[in-house]
Amino acid sequence: MSVMNRALQQLKEKGYKKTKQRERIIEIFASHDQYVPAKKILQDMQKEFPNISFDTVYRNLYLLSGENVLEATELEGEKHFRLSCGTGHHHHHFICTDCGKTKLIEFCPMEKINEDLKGYDVESHKFEIYGKCPLCA
Repeated sequence: MSVMNRALQQLKEKGYKKTKQRERIIEIFASHDQYVPAKKILQDMQKEFPNISFDTVYRNLYLLSGENVLEATELEGEKHFRLSCGTGHHHHHFICTDCGKTKLIEFCPMEKINEDLKGYDVESHKFEIYGKCPLCA
């Protein structure tokens, strides 16, 4: 199953309608193997939907993010999104601050950190490493 079909199927299973706008947003992300700023998604969407508002795009990005179709991070004070990896296992990412490309990191530091947090109830965590990829360095 393609990445796009997997994302659309995931939304369908959660009871969301398949709209042309959501389908196009997912299509845009499927063509980028990196984090993309929300305003770039808006620009791409306006080519096909000239009257689409930033609010509509942002609402869809947050919906898709909330349903784990997209992953979100913040780079230089701006939200960036990418399609979720769909690996089915816990992992983290290195994120290039220039091009937005990512590299999967299989190691999770929480095992060590949990030793320092005895008695604390950790509900979730997010671990990202930022820097320049070999092509941008």
